[in-house]
Amino acid sequence: MTDLPLMPKATAVWLVDNTTLTFRQIGDFCGMHELEIAGVADGEVAVGIKGFDPVANNQVTADDIKRCEADPVARLKLLKRVEVAAASQRRRSPRYTPVSKRQDRPSAIAWLVRYHPEMEDSQIGKLVGTTKPTIQSIRNRSHWNISSIQPVDPVALGLCRQLDLDAAVRKAAEKRAKTQQPVPSSEERISLMSTAASLMTPDEPASPRRLSEFENFSMDDPRDDRKAAAARVDPDSLFNLPKAGEDDEDED
Repeated sequence: MTDLPLMPKATAVWLVDNTTLTFRQIGDFCGMHELEIAGVADGEVAVGIKGFDPVANNQVTADDIKRCEADPVARLKLLKRVEVAAASQRRRSPRYTPVSKRQDRPSAIAWLVRYHPEMEDSQIGKLVGTTKPTIQSIRNRSHWNISSIQPVDPVALGLCRQLDLDAAVRKAAEKRAKTQQPVPSSEERISLMSTAASLMTPDEPASPRRLSEFENFSMDDPRDDRKAAAARVDPDSLFNLPKAGEDDEDED
């Protein structure tokens, strides 16, 4: 039989001691030969093994045992065990990264930040097994070794599978689409601003760097006032030309 009860010999000991089933019936249920069951009854086989109650452990019903006791030809039916997936019972632990590959995580983070900016820090952390402070330090280029970090595909480094990366990118894109924020393509991520767009961009006033500069800081562009003043300047005053009446008086 392919389906056997838990602890077959202990179950056979209990059935021999507590039922009137035939040796063949017990042997067929426990996956043993009827001569082995006879040896169990004689105390020659399974010596010192404590009986295991199949009824209390939901492997067979008491009614089924009574039915087989009344009919020597009948056979016991093993109840199907409901197998619960171990993954659903076990709490998902953080992704483990081997010690030999931990030095490659900054390169993988830099690659994800550059080519998949739609991914959140939590997604990157789960994908390559890192922390949010590390991701933030690479995003704002404050990492202690930022000058030596080169973006490398995490799949090529062996930090994640391609299926996991594709699933994370797809999830991030769907979340970005719900918020109606367009996801830039790979060409748009690495392209520079055109010359025309750069010239059309308005100049922004420089923000103060010291606390004392905040007192006179204003978001208004002072160059606009200078332009207005220049428009009101009289051109004749720039050359200091004499007036017409003065020239006539000199000639007289």
